[in-house]
Amino acid sequence: MIEEVAPILPADRPRYLMGVGTPDDLLEAVARGIDMFDCVMPTRNGRHGVAFTRFGQVAIRNARHADDPRPLDEASSCPAARDYSRAYLHHLIKANEMLGLMLLSIINLSYYQELMQGMRDAIEAGRFDDFRAATKEGWARGDLPPR
Repeated sequence: MIEEVAPILPADRPRYLMGVGTPDDLLEAVARGIDMFDCVMPTRNGRHGVAFTRFGQVAIRNARHADDPRPLDEASSCPAARDYSRAYLHHLIKANEMLGLMLLSIINLSYYQELMQGMRDAIEAGRFDDFRAATKEGWARGDLPPR
């Protein structure tokens, strides 16, 4: 629908998309001319034990994270994503600790901010297609360590 509607919207006005919010949705909508978004996905998914990272979605409730000492993303600017282990986040979520839900929401909001800043920078540099491809490649690689 964005491909149909975006070309007929005024070019001199912001283009707003409400209620659409996976990282991939945002990336594809920006590619089609959308400027602004608003969605509950980062906080809702955080409250359900899902983190968004440059490696894609991480379901921190999964047992494979129970003893994983790695952070969600050591390169993140978000201290919660960078400094807390997956095992600790897993424990908080499994124990129904409110802190776990709060940390995952913060991690997700931080990731969304970084993703949008990356898109803005790429657009300004004329390299959006490269940014888009690299971002999707990171998501496709996933968060599992190489074997």
